[in-house]
Amino acid sequence: MSRPFYHFENFEARNSLGYLNKRLFTLISQAVEEIFADQELSFVQWVALVSVRDDVADTCAGIARHLGHDSGATTRMIDQLERRGLLTRNRCKTDRRVVRLGLTAQGRAVAKAMTPRVMTFWNAVLKDFSHAETTQLIALLTRLLASMEREVADQKNGEQEETA
Repeated sequence: MSRPFYHFENFEARNSLGYLNKRLFTLISQAVEEIFADQELSFVQWVALVSVRDDVADTCAGIARHLGHDSGATTRMIDQLERRGLLTRNRCKTDRRVVRLGLTAQGRAVAKAMTPRVMTFWNAVLKDFSHAETTQLIALLTRLLASMEREVADQKNGEQEETA
């Protein structure tokens, strides 16, 4: 983008990406927790299983980072999923400090079993969008996420350089 989008005349809550994303996150969280209310598995636990299944994260720290949870709470959740036979922990052969997570057959089955509920929810939310619009929305959100991840990494690198 050659010139900034936001300026004092157009920056307000209803067109702020921060507000829109936070509001969506709140509504989505409430709705998906309801979808899982009658299950032994919570939505966050399902997301952890799917994150491992889809190679989004394969360590407890990676899941914590993607969920935005603290590592202690995430470790307790992973402990629970492991006790239930849904996840395994495997020490990395090249770096013994790293513990990789894997899904068991039962973990795959549980993740798969809940997927239709989540798909039904999203299909209902997207019913007023065409396939092309949905594809474009996903592409734009993916681009926004990549941009945000770069920005966060750049900020961390800048902070590290300042303290060095």
